[in-house]
Amino acid sequence: QVQLVESGGGSVQSGGSLRLSCAASRDTFSCMGWFRQAPGKEREGVAAINRDGLTSYADSVKGRFTISQDNAKRTWYLQMNSLKPEDTAMYYCAAAPAYCSSAYFNTARFLYWGQGTQVTVSS
Repeated sequence: QVQLVESGGGSVQSGGSLRLSCAASRDTFSCMGWFRQAPGKEREGVAAINRDGLTSYADSVKGRFTISQDNAKRTWYLQMNSLKPEDTAMYYCAAAPAYCSSAYFNTARFLYWGQGTQVTVSS
């Protein structure tokens, strides 16, 4: 059974930074991603990275967030800078066995999900 464990969430003021981590119990994924869900809203894709390093970002976070991976540690990260109150949400990491060549944020491709970590940005 695959387990994904997120860490690094918390509360920051607007303009601050946080780094989320996702540690996987197995190393069998081709595409890893971060999603978020705010109260009353649908889950949305934030960033995704393929094992070869190809990345994709939601327009709302481009230039502020950076996704990266450390394959040796079976861990991927989401560095979040210049945080805004609208970034407040529960953040989930997810992993897909297949390469993400398009529709990076199609949740159906991600078979494994973490339990979520809360990010709260105050103004």
